[in-house]
Amino acid sequence: MNLMNTQIRPFKATAFKEGEFVELTEQDVLGKWAIFFFYPADFSFVCPTELGDLADYYDELQKLGVEVYSVSTDTHFTHKAWHEASDTIAKIKYYMIGDPSGELTNNFENMREGVGLADRATFLIDPDGVIQFFEVSSEGIGRNAAELIRKVKAAQYVAAHPGEVCPAKWEEGEETLAPSLDLVGKI
Repeated sequence: MNLMNTQIRPFKATAFKEGEFVELTEQDVLGKWAIFFFYPADFSFVCPTELGDLADYYDELQKLGVEVYSVSTDTHFTHKAWHEASDTIAKIKYYMIGDPSGELTNNFENMREGVGLADRATFLIDPDGVIQFFEVSSEGIGRNAAELIRKVKAAQYVAAHPGEVCPAKWEEGEETLAPSLDLVGKI
């Protein structure tokens, strides 16, 4: 999987968002930062903890100009049923995309071979539709939305400040680096 710095591919999908079904394409993603948050299945175990954690940070992501699209190979109808059945999922305000055909999951090269489920993966897309960050975790390893926020802020900083990079554990407001010959061997 080498999708870094590539354009998201065309797609059509139906999502559940705040009580309604919404049709989406890649055109809806362009013009703002976006997180595609793939997970294996609704009504499972690690997935609701991750989606709930992300829901807790949704307002902060919105303030950063980021839209969130969770994606599984379940249908949008299943997302609605899960939203109504689970207190954790009921707090979700972001898009829950149904991808039963696997089109979107395959576009991100994130389909679990021979299983029909998405891997646990996160993709950060810039306003031009270019993938700036992605990570994939094993089935049993849940993600951390606070760490994702840090990475979003770093990506946005780098995009706004060409020639600067964010070192390990960088937090907003801390020093960055400007790569140059003077720094070689001195870090």
